[in-house]
Amino acid sequence: MKLYFDAEKFLKHNDGNFQKRIFEDKKLTNPKHVFALVYSTKKYWEYIQQIIKKSKIQSQLKPKPKISNELLALLVHDLIFSTRGRIESGKHPIKEAVLAHKTRLQAEFIKLKLKYKVKSVDELPTKESDDETPVRWFRINTIKIDVDRFYKKHPFFSTLQPVNRFQDLTKPGLIYTDDHIPNLFGIHPKEKLSSTEAYKLGEVIIQDRSSCFPAHILNHTKEHVKVIDACAAPGNKTSHAASYLPNDENAVVYAVERDVKRVGILRTMSERALGKSKKKLIQVLHNDFTKINPDDFADVTGLIVDPSCSGSGIFGRASDEEESNDQRLEKLASFQVAIMKHALSFPSARKVVYSTCSIHAEENERVVIDLLSDSQVQSQGWKLASREEVLPSWERRGVESEFVALSRDPEVCKQMAGGCVRSNPKEDGGIGFFAACFIRKETNDANENENENENDEWAGFEES
Repeated sequence: MKLYFDAEKFLKHNDGNFQKRIFEDKKLTNPKHVFALVYSTKKYWEYIQQIIKKSKIQSQLKPKPKISNELLALLVHDLIFSTRGRIESGKHPIKEAVLAHKTRLQAEFIKLKLKYKVKSVDELPTKESDDETPVRWFRINTIKIDVDRFYKKHPFFSTLQPVNRFQDLTKPGLIYTDDHIPNLFGIHPKEKLSSTEAYKLGEVIIQDRSSCFPAHILNHTKEHVKVIDACAAPGNKTSHAASYLPNDENAVVYAVERDVKRVGILRTMSERALGKSKKKLIQVLHNDFTKINPDDFADVTGLIVDPSCSGSGIFGRASDEEESNDQRLEKLASFQVAIMKHALSFPSARKVVYSTCSIHAEENERVVIDLLSDSQVQSQGWKLASREEVLPSWERRGVESEFVALSRDPEVCKQMAGGCVRSNPKEDGGIGFFAACFIRKETNDANENENENENDEWAGFEES
């Protein structure tokens, strides 16, 4: 019953984004399982409550175990609404008490399906949840399979009808080919992607569109052979970065993660994405990135830094008032600047992509401004890349008005904002996200750039 007791508290205290809270709870042994249970129970909450009420199970439970409405809902979900059709774990008085009413619960479920004229659970109409994505994004894992062979091996994907916009994904059976990221596709959230052979083999990877931005921005030209993913877990950005590496025997992504539990998840995800033949393409390092000596990675030329943030771009976040706590955002921004300064200190680095799943300028444009204003960063020759180098086809850029802190020239602010991209939650088909790209042409030019930057109004921006 531990699974249900763990899940119960996230239903009882529904404050903010339960997904983030679940995966950050170090006491949970299986956060993924807890999240799936809570998510599905919330999704069918209205129907579960109807069945509980109609069956009168709460007044009939014998012996009378101490059971909350949330815990009962979780048990009824697994018994009636899940594909397994059973309550997990061994014997327990609460489990046995609920199972005694299985026939009555199933009878009410049959009536429910007849009422809504459906044959299965997933056909029941549900209100869009704050935590539910409007589009299920997935990418073909080109590390394991090339695109042509993918469609021959998995003909199901060829049967889906193409649409021109992700907004047109109004029902299962449709597919959208993304205009910005290669081999990325959108389908309706109710499409059963996780039951396909392609997913089970790791030949497709579910990943939000905007979280695919960093790897593409970093290495779409395949110029970097050795890169670092500084905050790598759970590993989707890592495997995506690995897919952009050139066909070189020395190619590698160093995936750094300091939390021991998340290291385990990172290893599992990496192994699934790579397979045995490419297992050296990702090297997982259990370490604090800020404690790594840059000189030990003198051949690394590109880095992705996606540090801890407020997560305000993720669906179901708490209210803006709660998330905008100045003290909390200030603390996060301070850490974000520190970890980025460390990344920018790697001796051979030519490009560093900074990203967050936050919508707050404090963690996004203002972090970029703090870095561009830093004398050490300037002396190293770092500037913002131009729009042409940072997903140029994507329309939503950084907030221009924030860059007034660096220049009063509107054109300069526009150019600097062009080196950043933003996505808005749901409006852009996924989570809220921010990314900025820092570049320097050659590391040995850093000293020459120092004097140039001191009095240059364009300092911090790479001209087109």
